[in-house]
Amino acid sequence: MFTVTKRMEVSGAHYLHLDYESKCTNLHGHNWIITVTVQSEEVDHNGMVVDFSKIKEIVNRFDHALINDVMGDINPTAENMAKWLCDRIPHCVRVSVQETEGNVATYEK
Repeated sequence: MFTVTKRMEVSGAHYLHLDYESKCTNLHGHNWIITVTVQSEEVDHNGMVVDFSKIKEIVNRFDHALINDVMGDINPTAENMAKWLCDRIPHCVRVSVQETEGNVATYEK
């Protein structure tokens, strides 16, 4: 089994749709640390599971963006961001989104 992990930091903004009072319903920003793990039994003809640049291209959709616009109707919580990314990255098995120090959400397939 081949495992490839890429860690990136992206800056963006979002606001959450919540059914309770929270300052997070206001527009605010983060420097998210996003860690993507991909796996495959085999590598492609180039010797890769997924080119690191392909992972970067997808994660960078969040960089300097309003995440609400990128994700459409999906509430852009860290949990939903992790799943949204994992669903779009080939061979993805895990994405962790660190929103702030000590607050990490992980999605695993």
